[in-house]
Amino acid sequence: MIDFWFSIGSTYSYLSVMRLAEVEAQTGVHFRWRPFNVRAIMIEMDNIPFAKKPAKAAYMWRDIERRAAMYKMVPKLPTPYPLAELERANRVAVIAAAEGWCEAYARGSYRRWFEQGEPAGSEPNLSASIEEAGQQPRRVLRKADSDAANADLAAATEQAKALGIFGSPSFVVDGELFWGDDRLDDAIRWLKQMESGPPD
Repeated sequence: MIDFWFSIGSTYSYLSVMRLAEVEAQTGVHFRWRPFNVRAIMIEMDNIPFAKKPAKAAYMWRDIERRAAMYKMVPKLPTPYPLAELERANRVAVIAAAEGWCEAYARGSYRRWFEQGEPAGSEPNLSASIEEAGQQPRRVLRKADSDAANADLAAATEQAKALGIFGSPSFVVDGELFWGDDRLDDAIRWLKQMESGPPD
């Protein structure tokens, strides 16, 4: 199993979120969805990669567009960025992970954000993505806006930091960290190598 650490609000995470189901079906590898707050880690590291850096931001959008085309995805770029409600989106994701509907919620959030231009974490994206995952928005949002949900997101973020995670998406295989959508194949190879044991 691979731990998939992601933060709704990370642009490159769109690529992983939208293709993990297919990757799982093709490889037989199971992914555990682990949401956290990447913005908190980046602020702590004084590392805000694209804000006020137009050349780097332009490259990011073009890079995502190229990679999305390889995966036959159809984002409408650039999307609204950065997200005003990143923390709320991820508080819902932490609840969803605990209750078993995180993948459906995250995929709905990213599809509406990247393909319909509705910022994740804000309405109408938020309630629609919760409903798509089979949940009642009023219940979930009441829970997401509680002190307990804030504490749970902070705890998840501390867990990510303890693993050395500094960006999203990240893949962790038995303590080994692979950062970025373009490192997913490496993470899978590492897992399969571990499972097959040392060479004869």
